[in-house]
Amino acid sequence: MLRPPLRLLCPPRRATSTGPGPGRRLLLSTPIFYANGPPHIGHLYSALLADALHRHRCLRGDGLSRLSTGTDEHGLKIQQAAAAAGTSPPELCERVSGLFRQALTQAAVSFTDFIRTSEPRHQRAVRHFWGALRDSGALYKGCYEGWYCTPEETFLPESQLAERRDAQGRPCKVSLESGHQVHWTKEENYMFRLSAFRGPLRDWLRDNPQAITPAPFYQRVLCWLEEEDLPDLSVSRERSRLQWGIPVPTDPTQTIYVWVDALVNYLSVVGYPETHGQWWPAARHVVGKDILKFHAIYWPALLMGAGLAPPEQILVHSHWTVRGQKMSKSLGNVVDPATCVDHYTVDGFRYFLLRQGVPERDCDYYEEKVVKLVNAELADALGGLLNRSTAPSINPSNTYPLFSQSCFPKVLDYREASGLGRACAEDYELVASVTSLPLQVAAYFQGFQIYKALELLALCVRQSNAFFQRHQPWKLDRQDPAEQRWLDTVLHVTLECLRVYGTLLQPVTPQVAHRLLSRLAVGPGERGLSALTFLPRYHGKHCPFEGRQLGPDTGLLFPRLAVPRKPQVDTETL
Repeated sequence: MLRPPLRLLCPPRRATSTGPGPGRRLLLSTPIFYANGPPHIGHLYSALLADALHRHRCLRGDGLSRLSTGTDEHGLKIQQAAAAAGTSPPELCERVSGLFRQALTQAAVSFTDFIRTSEPRHQRAVRHFWGALRDSGALYKGCYEGWYCTPEETFLPESQLAERRDAQGRPCKVSLESGHQVHWTKEENYMFRLSAFRGPLRDWLRDNPQAITPAPFYQRVLCWLEEEDLPDLSVSRERSRLQWGIPVPTDPTQTIYVWVDALVNYLSVVGYPETHGQWWPAARHVVGKDILKFHAIYWPALLMGAGLAPPEQILVHSHWTVRGQKMSKSLGNVVDPATCVDHYTVDGFRYFLLRQGVPERDCDYYEEKVVKLVNAELADALGGLLNRSTAPSINPSNTYPLFSQSCFPKVLDYREASGLGRACAEDYELVASVTSLPLQVAAYFQGFQIYKALELLALCVRQSNAFFQRHQPWKLDRQDPAEQRWLDTVLHVTLECLRVYGTLLQPVTPQVAHRLLSRLAVGPGERGLSALTFLPRYHGKHCPFEGRQLGPDTGLLFPRLAVPRKPQVDTETL
């Protein structure tokens, strides 16, 4: 293919602030979800990861934070889905976008921006972005032919194809990754000089080893850049084939490629082209591994071509299977988030997905697994500990009891604490574990390992239950002043543990955390993460909760769940 000479491309602007700290702005984003079908738990998982990071950042007081999500409403798939459903693309998108907004709201996703690519603000941003690419010399018009996959809205090279037979037994080519059929397409399109950005992309990744995380996905992108072809990218379609999209400025015969259109949403939500500089490039995109190439190669290259810096970080996660099988409408095993939230509760399902989801590898969903985990860790371990430590028979005054330093003296080495008080070595291990927990949780959130944070928290909850069971406060004699002091100390330590757990769980299970902290009479202004400390009385400092009347008893923190009788599958068809 003949190409005009490459002109000098505009250099990308650098980020002005990349480290954490007060006052720093940060955009967290989910992908915008394709509006050709209803949401499933894979969509919800992306949103919950971003939501937990957003909530955690807000609770730490690290600066202004935004969480954007929305729907991708252009492209050939939308056009075809609307035709098959006997409706228009705008009507289809209005309905499906509403389903996504409803699902995310129902799951307590605290988004600050819900962008739709059909909105005028977004279309204006896309037209301006196209103009920046054109003016930099990153675009040219040429004849392009190749294998086009409509479901994936992309051309695929031969190396990513396989030979199969279609439903009629005829030979055909399909995408190796998705199995979708591809068709040979030849068009005159606008091309983006992707091949010119191999070097700049490699430099960006080598200079920023945390730009793509977890590490296996970073290595995968580097491998693509080192070993695979990087042909120029077709960034428009003939308008005669694709009417449902944004026309190319100055050329009404062409429609802007749906992925270019969709990716610009991250700029639209921060006010591109006027006010985006207040936020960009301090952005972290949470994306599924199936769209890694679009976000880790195409998007940074497009930004460089438009004179902008790549996003600060791309956080990649794997997929959810159902009983070991890929979710598929044909198998009838697509899991409906709304049904799951109804059965497992909002916080129960949030906890399961974030506790069991491991970004590096695919994770499996089935009903018994959800019920077993949530019952064990939320209902029994956490809820049971709260119920036992606040029961009228144990704590008849319904207060945050006093801590006795004579019963639980501070020691430098807990292995030498024998004979100094009532606390044993295991008790000091608990204090050490819970003391270090907030910083460890913060590190895991920063490293996009929320599941590890929850695993560690669950371990501490088990330690706390062991502490309570070990000292059996229900057997202590309240008539004996020494026994009463030790009883109060055991309850004080237990409630302090619960306060820390409730505070740390707010980004994951906001409703359960609110009920727990309210029961402990922890006020709204006392629930932040930046000043969270555990057991200050152990260190000889003032505890603002000591002696405080507890909040009202509202019943079980988290009622136990039963396994649903029918699988949670989405049978809706468009």
